[in-house]
Amino acid sequence: MKNLKTLLVKEPLKLDCGRTIENFPIAYETYGELNEKKDNAILVFHALTGDQFVTGINPITNKEGWWSYAVGPNKALDTNKFFVICANVIGGCMGSYGPSFKDPSTDKIIGTDFPVITINDMVNAQINLLDYFNIKKLFSVVGGSMGGMQVLQFVSNFPEKALTAIPIACTSSHSAQNIAFNELGRQAITADLNWKNGDYSNQNLNPSKGLSVARMAAHITYLSKKGLQEKFGRKLQERDDLKFGFDADFQIESYLRYQGSVFVDRFDANSYLYITRAMDYFDLAKKFNGNLSEAFANTKTKFFIISFTSDWLYPTQENKEIVIALNAIGADVGFVEIDSDKGHDSFLLDVPDFLSALKNFLDKSYK
Repeated sequence: MKNLKTLLVKEPLKLDCGRTIENFPIAYETYGELNEKKDNAILVFHALTGDQFVTGINPITNKEGWWSYAVGPNKALDTNKFFVICANVIGGCMGSYGPSFKDPSTDKIIGTDFPVITINDMVNAQINLLDYFNIKKLFSVVGGSMGGMQVLQFVSNFPEKALTAIPIACTSSHSAQNIAFNELGRQAITADLNWKNGDYSNQNLNPSKGLSVARMAAHITYLSKKGLQEKFGRKLQERDDLKFGFDADFQIESYLRYQGSVFVDRFDANSYLYITRAMDYFDLAKKFNGNLSEAFANTKTKFFIISFTSDWLYPTQENKEIVIALNAIGADVGFVEIDSDKGHDSFLLDVPDFLSALKNFLDKSYK
C-alpha cells in the first residue's frame, strides 16, 4: 500500500500473549492542525472493520471515510479546531503490522503465525503516536464499539494522558452473546476450503465465501429489528412473486449478500479472526479482581458515555455499568442514551441527536 502515513515503532512491545514485537509499522492518518500548545489533539479509535481513514475519501477503497458524519470542518469533531489522529490497529489490514505482512526472514505472508493480540496491545502500540507528535496530553480519546473499548483501556493504562474520554456504544467486557456471534464468523472463515489454515495468501487464494458470511452475520447484529422491518420488511427483490428457489427472493437477503461481497474486497480474513479474538478477550475488570472502578482509580479524565436505545449488541445496560463504576470513585462522568432505531450502527450514521450531543460535549470541554 503506497503513500500510507506510517510510524515505525522501534521499541519492543511485549504483548499479552507473551510474545514481543519490535520495528513494526503503525499506519495512521491526521485531520486538522496541531496547535502550538499541542493541546487540541483527539485520538480516534476505530471499530472492528474500520481503519485510519476517518473522513474524506479513503485512498485505498475510494469510498467515503467511516465517520464522515462526525469528523470534518464544523462537524462534531471540528477539524477547524481539533487535530484528529486515527491509527489502523495492529492486527489490521490497512498498513499497520498484521497477519497480511511478509516475514522478512522467510519472505512469506505471516498469516496465522502472527501473535494473538488484545485491545490492551492495540492501545499500547498506539501510544507511540503521542511521542511521535510530542503530545503530552490529548484533549480527548473517542471511539465507538471496539473503539470504545480502546478508549476505556487507554484511560486505564494512561490515566494522565487524556483530558476527556468518549466511549460510545461499548462495554467493559464482551458478553457471551457477542463472543458467540464472533465465533460464528470465525467458523465461517475457517470452514472455507480456501482458508488453508491461514496460509491462503501464500497460495494466491482468498476465503472470500467464509469472510462474506462472517460479515453478513455480524452486520445483522449492527442493525435493529425495528430498523430492518421498516427498511425491508418482507419486500421482494425486483420480482413480483416468490421464485421457489434459493436465490435472493427478499430485499434483506440481497442487501446482506451485497454487504458480504463488498467487504471481502477491502478486508483480510485473518485480520477478522485476530481482531474479533481481541474483542472477545476484552475484560477490563479482570486485572482488578473484577472491580471495574479500580481500572479507573487514578484518572482525572472527564468521561462522556453514549449509548443507543436500539443497540442490542452493546445495550444501554452495559454502558451504564461503566457509568456506575466511574461514579463509585467520584469520577467526572456524563451519560446520555440517544433515541435511535438504527441499532448499534447508530454511531456511524447520520443521527442528529447523537452528533449534536458529541459536538456540544467537545465544544464545551475545550477552553
